[in-house]
Amino acid sequence: MRLLIRSVATVAATALALSAVSAQNFSGKTIRIIVPYAPGGTSDILARALSNKVGEALGATVVVDNKPGANGVLGSDIVAKSAPDGMTLLLTDVSGLTSAPALGAKLPFDAAKDLAPITMIAYSPHLAVVNPAVPARTLAELVTASKAKVGSFSAATVGAGSAPHLAGALFAKRAGVEWVFVPYKGGAQALTDVVAGHAQVMFNGMLATLPMVKSNQLRVLAVSSEKRWPTMPDVPTVAESGYPGFVTGSWQGVLAAASTPPEIVARLNAEFAKALAIPEIRERLMAQGAEPRPMTSVQFAEFLRGDTAKWTQLAKETGIKLE
Repeated sequence: MRLLIRSVATVAATALALSAVSAQNFSGKTIRIIVPYAPGGTSDILARALSNKVGEALGATVVVDNKPGANGVLGSDIVAKSAPDGMTLLLTDVSGLTSAPALGAKLPFDAAKDLAPITMIAYSPHLAVVNPAVPARTLAELVTASKAKVGSFSAATVGAGSAPHLAGALFAKRAGVEWVFVPYKGGAQALTDVVAGHAQVMFNGMLATLPMVKSNQLRVLAVSSEKRWPTMPDVPTVAESGYPGFVTGSWQGVLAAASTPPEIVARLNAEFAKALAIPEIRERLMAQGAEPRPMTSVQFAEFLRGDTAKWTQLAKETGIKLE
């Protein structure tokens, strides 16, 4: 009897071990990274920068699939309702998963229950930019111009509840200006309209915005990092421009469907971290305005809980709500 029990236990342990190995075997498979915004934005740029390296390490084909719509909700919902096998991933600005519900938005899924955090990817501070035709070269001048023509300034946003949208809304509230916020399906479309003059101002992730600043299509007024960004030493921070403590940014992260096996989460976490540690990728991202910030899945889950609590408290203090 004891021998039988041991045999059963051994078979069970072996089955579990084989299951774990099988669950981590991505070789020859296709992994889809869903970006819930249009091409050209911060999340899209990061997904494409990392997809090949992660795919090579896993022996898999990694495809970036843009699914814009409903301010990022459409693509996120696809992942939340996907099979929990690690084959469908979400790479997004995580503020949409934490701030939107905290500010009253109704989502078709519960971000805390229906998604499994894998890792943080990067932090990209926001750049406060304007169309070159706007008569402002500093935030102070922008505030003065905005107050002189109340309601005449449109602020383009990546989507209601996104980090760039909230950064702009919080700045407008602190500065006492009234901007008309216009949501787009992605950062690239929003930036294009600011360049064209259809909107005048925008807070947006540096990674997607910096190329247009360098080409003089947009004028940068400030950066929302805690300190001046190393590659832009002449650009003041929002905090030192008269708004102390104003630090915002876009946090990109990777998630899968809830109930994805821990061994799959761990394998994906490890490969994304390795890709972000490659000197070529790290240096390129930093030069473009994104700081790699990989985390363990546990740390990332803690970050998401803390960010939700932060936005919940902010909603109480400011009265900002999403309809």
